[in-house]
Amino acid sequence: MLKARGDRGCCDRCAGATGAADAARMARRRLLKDAVFRPQAGHGADPPAGWLPRAEPSARGDFPDLARLPRAVTGTVLDVSPHVLVLGEPGGRPGSEQRFTLSSDTVTWRGAQLEPTALRQGDRAVVRLHPARRAVADRIWANIGRVTGTIIEHSRDFMVVDEGVTRRRQIVVIPPRTAGRIQVRFPTLQPGYLIDIIGLRGRDALEGVIPATSQPAYPADRIPEAPLVSGHVPDAISGSATWHEADGEPPGVLGVAYPALDPETGCVEETAAGHARGYARMPYLAVGSALLVRNDCNGSSCVLPVTGCASVARLFNDRCVTCGTSPRGRVADLTEASFVALGGELDQGCFNATITIGR
Repeated sequence: MLKARGDRGCCDRCAGATGAADAARMARRRLLKDAVFRPQAGHGADPPAGWLPRAEPSARGDFPDLARLPRAVTGTVLDVSPHVLVLGEPGGRPGSEQRFTLSSDTVTWRGAQLEPTALRQGDRAVVRLHPARRAVADRIWANIGRVTGTIIEHSRDFMVVDEGVTRRRQIVVIPPRTAGRIQVRFPTLQPGYLIDIIGLRGRDALEGVIPATSQPAYPADRIPEAPLVSGHVPDAISGSATWHEADGEPPGVLGVAYPALDPETGCVEETAAGHARGYARMPYLAVGSALLVRNDCNGSSCVLPVTGCASVARLFNDRCVTCGTSPRGRVADLTEASFVALGGELDQGCFNATITIGR
């Protein structure tokens, strides 16, 4: 099977840092990541399936309680019947099974909307629990994956996509049955152009099923200049919130990859004109910063820690049209659990969002 080429990086990586100041700065960043990703006491080194870190309350007092949000659980399907879904931890640790009731309203996605009984043993499932009945599965996505980035190689059978400086390159296969639907919104499947596809995750490749957005008309190295805006960057910034697959993150973690991390982290895409500044006007932040993320489509919001880099998000100047039309630019790239908990539908790809910088 084809293997994606390219090295894997990290937002807090350091190319030969020297001196006490550099060492201290890097140590602080690792501590911030440890604070975000550490498991709950009593669970050992590995976080349990569905574990969700709770954001610290803000002194402003206007950040909603995370407990009011629907909970998202990630796991491996062990068994499914018309009425019950049994999930295990991704690693398969004995005794980690969780059971959820399936109702007549439970919706399942596995490449298309299906009955829950279409799930198979071994499927990786993301489950949104009913907000009022936490033992009931409200929505299930099985083996869903997403590839967002720049096409760097294309052949008749597959594409290789660069997802940015902090992630591995990905292979996308588009089967004939979905090619027409995808090419309506991504007509230029050539190296140098952007792509954003949702599909079924396999061992070595993503099987493309649906386009997550419309393809920008420009190559990735020629993003248009954002309009000039006078004055200070506002605390509240509106745009599109997307989601990404876990890549080294614990399953079920709540967090957000931010498109404008401190330049010292190396979280930036180079273009022919220099650094990609992005279409949305955003202040630089560090890993560990707190963002209040609001789903403008349903009013849900919660405080999320910045857990990583969303360098490729700055290359897109698209809009989200889940409810009305958002301003141009991607302002947050959420983990699956965060996106689902805020009421997002993974197979839709985005929701209209407003982020507020924590004080």
